[in-house]
Amino acid sequence: MPLPPVLHPLFPDGANARSTLGTSLPPGRLIVPAESGGAPVMWLSDGPAPAGLWEELQREHPYSGLWPLLLTHPAGDLDFRPWATGELAPEQASLALGHDPAAVLRDWWNSPSTARPDDPGEAADRLRMLEPYGHEWPGPAPSPAPAEKGDPMAAAAAAAQWLLHHDPELRIGLVRADSGAEALAVCGWTGARNHAGADRIGAVLHSWEERYGARLVELGLTGLRLSVSWRPADLDEALPLAAEHVAFCPGNVLRGTESLTDYAEELVLEKCWSFWWA
Repeated sequence: MPLPPVLHPLFPDGANARSTLGTSLPPGRLIVPAESGGAPVMWLSDGPAPAGLWEELQREHPYSGLWPLLLTHPAGDLDFRPWATGELAPEQASLALGHDPAAVLRDWWNSPSTARPDDPGEAADRLRMLEPYGHEWPGPAPSPAPAEKGDPMAAAAAAAQWLLHHDPELRIGLVRADSGAEALAVCGWTGARNHAGADRIGAVLHSWEERYGARLVELGLTGLRLSVSWRPADLDEALPLAAEHVAFCPGNVLRGTESLTDYAEELVLEKCWSFWWA
């Protein structure tokens, strides 16, 4: 079936001529950035996501060109920020593929917020927490062996089901994008702006899509969740990945666990990665 007319404005260049969508959408509306105006960057459902809808939209992504997202908002917020309020800034984001993810991660690792705080006491604590690397960036983590790789889309569908079970108020969003990594920049998400723009965040997500079968499933005001299909097999594989995580979102390790090693041990078991920059 052709795309419903309500979605046509997401393709102002007319590139939707061959796009199709066989799944019926619930009531919803297009979201335009509040400050800049212009073309809409997202379709947002008016109410909670119906069971199974995210999975259906995910399966249709190759034909529709629309990446589905489960969208959350701060507890107690009645405005469903930032989505319904249009607190989005696509003009500040280039395509995610415009950055080298290895260089981005190295720069973040070497920043004061990660391994090199100015306070001597804090710096000593940070070195202890980040053992065995300390100040030394270990470089990109290797992808797991092919024999350990599962189906990324099946893993994403399972994550979506789990997330909806635990938060039935999640809504559905649709963004014109080839992947979740690109969707961040296209919709103008600013949830990590105190750390980096959506373009650099998206560059790392794209690398994880390729190396770990990661898929962006949930997005909130200041955080995101990824499903993961190809997990590290043991601590040795997980440690350099843990270093990438702490560079990507320092609070995951520096505020959440005792050490990088503790966090790496969790990555061997985790099927979903969560990041919050608040």
